Amino acid sequence: MDIPGLPARRAALTMLDAVLRRGETLDQCAGAASRRVRSAADKALALAIASEVLRWKVDLDGLIDSATKRNLPDDAKARMVLAIMLAQWLRFDTPPHAVIATGLPLLAGGPRRLAHGVFSALTKRAVSLPDAPTLPEPVAARWGERGKAIRAALANPPPLDLTLRDAGETDDWAARLGGVSLMPGHIRLARGSAVETLDGFADGAWWVQDIAASLPARMLGAGQGRRVLDLCAAPGGKTLQLAAAGWDVTALDISGRRMERLGQNLARTGLDAEMIVANALEWQPDAPFDAILLDAPCTATGTCRRHPDVLHRIGPRQIEEMAALQAALLDRALGWLTPQGRLVYAVCSLEREEGEDQIARLGVTALPVAQDCLPAPVAPSPQGWLRTDPAMLAEHGGMDGFLIACLPSPASAGAG
Repeated sequence: MDIPGLPARRAALTMLDAVLRRGETLDQCAGAASRRVRSAADKALALAIASEVLRWKVDLDGLIDSATKRNLPDDAKARMVLAIMLAQWLRFDTPPHAVIATGLPLLAGGPRRLAHGVFSALTKRAVSLPDAPTLPEPVAARWGERGKAIRAALANPPPLDLTLRDAGETDDWAARLGGVSLMPGHIRLARGSAVETLDGFADGAWWVQDIAASLPARMLGAGQGRRVLDLCAAPGGKTLQLAAAGWDVTALDISGRRMERLGQNLARTGLDAEMIVANALEWQPDAPFDAILLDAPCTATGTCRRHPDVLHRIGPRQIEEMAALQAALLDRALGWLTPQGRLVYAVCSLEREEGEDQIARLGVTALPVAQDCLPAPVAPSPQGWLRTDPAMLAEHGGMDGFLIACLPSPASAGAG
């Protein structure tokens, strides 16, 4: 019989191996890793442990190395188990005896005595973690000075953001849900809220969407029945926004499974959109669109608050591959606009190659962003595009990192 709590720790160890050794995302590996974990609470615990290890890995490794005569190999199982043990003690306040009871069995047939000795030495020294996680060296080098500010935003998982179907009901929903609003149509709740049980979920009054992720669709304004293409649409938050704003929406995505989720959200909210499952690099529209929203596939490093695995999975190769795909999508989609049309390009990445460099490559002047569609004090750059990062709105819990630009149709007088 398993020790109580041990299956969750085994699942966390499996997730960490999948992320750090095979480059999988936590979202990809969590289901399979947790298949032998019975309760939803334990599955959530396994994911939380793995996330905190990834969030604080550089600092946890430093503590482990400080208690060993010879550093353990980076991929040693004992190092990962010790990181799991330390994360529980230092981040979840789990008593050391409980940490040992569920940690050492993970090293059956391995160096349990070593792990016990290292953990005991660190607890006796009453070690602690810094106020903010240390970034892995390659990430710190890429992000430069702004990385120092971003560190503080990584210390804790983010709160829960909701986008309302009707922005006119913002004050009412803030009161009903006990949340705060940072702009019309937005509600922020404390993390840990069980989404499906919240008032308004079943009625489709809102959907979960980070405040930064809601900005690209806001930039297009009211649709007034005009045609818009939501390219790479799933799981559909932006499609819902556009439909609620009165656009005639065509939502396209390559993933049939993810589009099923969009269909469910449309049904729940009572909103409407035409859904097409196709490869955007092969598909061709029958007629041009008044607007296009291209939330392009990217490395997603801007979501590091909620997905700390990106700190360890993403490197130059992944950035280069994503930048090439983004360029191909941008070049193709710009040709689908009416002469007076607009394309909003967005990536939830903090890498210049996926953001600023993509706009510079086109040689166009970005259309101005209206300040009233942004939360204060977030503002567009002098070049016209918007760059957000996790350090913004820090006093309220931060926001995801995005690059967003509104671009004119190549056929318009303002292009080129």
